[in-house]
Amino acid sequence: MNVFRILGDVSHLLAIIILLLKILKSKSCAGISGKSQILFALVFTTRYLDLFTTFISVYNTVMKVIFLICAYITVYMIYVKFRKTFDSENDSFRLEFLLVPVTGLSFLENHSFTPLEILWTFSIYLESVAILPQLFMISKTGEAETITTHYLFFLGLYRALYIANWVWRYYTENFYDQIAVVSGVVQTIFYCDFFYLYVTKVLKGKKLSLPMPV
Repeated sequence: MNVFRILGDVSHLLAIIILLLKILKSKSCAGISGKSQILFALVFTTRYLDLFTTFISVYNTVMKVIFLICAYITVYMIYVKFRKTFDSENDSFRLEFLLVPVTGLSFLENHSFTPLEILWTFSIYLESVAILPQLFMISKTGEAETITTHYLFFLGLYRALYIANWVWRYYTENFYDQIAVVSGVVQTIFYCDFFYLYVTKVLKGKKLSLPMPV
């Protein structure tokens, strides 16, 4: 554990809390991609199967359980409790375009060819692209609510902090996980344009808007 890892976890948890509070307060899932949330639930499910086999620490276990519960609560609210407010027409990203290559890659490039390791690798690869349906939805509608942009900012910040965590671990522990690092860098790149818009528009009180696709 180091300060970057802790701040990354806090940022990740804060992003999820912001999203849940947004839904509960407004009683609406407008502007939120249910497909991205399904992918994140799948990420946590396949990554945290070691809850049943390995104990690392109380902190580790509690955080995993919290992320799993929050992910499934979010999916439930989108597709069940507040399904009438869900914008399914604009949440039209084809998930097979992500799931098929990610599944194939997890079998081809992993640390060891065992079920748990393949599923862990699958979760790492999938997390790097899980936000794409949400970004696609924003680009399709042309704008995003301020609360949704806060959620995306802290989600991107979590990945950026984890890159700092990996750099720290490399220099202090000589630890380097190529799969996690490369996937994390790819995921952070997806947020770069959003970070720029967040700083130049949202933090100045303007609404985030994007050019409509042709």
